[in-house]
Amino acid sequence: MIKKMSPSEKDFHIPAKNCYRMVILGSTKVGKTAIVSRFLTGRFDEQYTPTIEDFHRKLYSIRGNVYQLDILDTSGNHPFPAMRRLSILTGDVFILVFSLDNRDSFLEVQRLKRLIYETKSCLKSKTKENLDVPLVICGNKGDREGARQVQRSEIEQLVDGGDGDEKCAYFQISAKRNDNVDRMFRALFGLAKLPREMSPDLHRKLSLQHCHVLRRKSFKKAKQEAQAEAYGMVTPYARRPSVHSDLMYIKEKAVGGGGGGGGAGQAKDKERCVIS
Repeated sequence: MIKKMSPSEKDFHIPAKNCYRMVILGSTKVGKTAIVSRFLTGRFDEQYTPTIEDFHRKLYSIRGNVYQLDILDTSGNHPFPAMRRLSILTGDVFILVFSLDNRDSFLEVQRLKRLIYETKSCLKSKTKENLDVPLVICGNKGDREGARQVQRSEIEQLVDGGDGDEKCAYFQISAKRNDNVDRMFRALFGLAKLPREMSPDLHRKLSLQHCHVLRRKSFKKAKQEAQAEAYGMVTPYARRPSVHSDLMYIKEKAVGGGGGGGGAGQAKDKERCVIS
């Protein structure tokens, strides 16, 4: 199992198949961090602080199973293309964010959507697998409708265009007013075939003091009692894994999720995709 363990996580024993990464991409000042804040805390911060790259981790107990969701809040500047490609390769689900009052940010989302599918597709060139990239596009700042610079027809074309294998949805949201944010997360997890209870509005939030509910014994007990309630906890000491750890994570995902002996070869292909 490849993941960085904080002191509060060491007893959770989360299987690799239940570990996922959500990557948020978009231009600067479009509200990526505000969306992450809504997801993790339910709060909105009026003050803007530029993001270099933020990493968060959330643990879940859902129907007797334990899940780990890593959240990568990326910079809008992307000064290192190789690191951006690595972020895409390690991502399992994606949120692309533009601001409805900023046309350039919409054009950037167009480019990012192509980049995601191009980067992911290079891993599928030698297989017959369909390209499966759960992705949601968010038009943020819906509370500024009067300043709209992006037409609905353009958004529809972006969402509907492309290969039939694409799993893509669109939501107009307002992180400030918390409009449609929970709906967006439910749709994203549905596209990824992950438990819908991962959405912030569908589980109970736990503090570190109550993390015993998330431990393995609690999961077994919950399973035995057929307890349906879901829990989630943000871990306080999560750190961005190293490049080496990310490459190992990709390899483990390829071997564990690839369904056969092609996993190691796919992992090498992924490493080449990062540096090419």
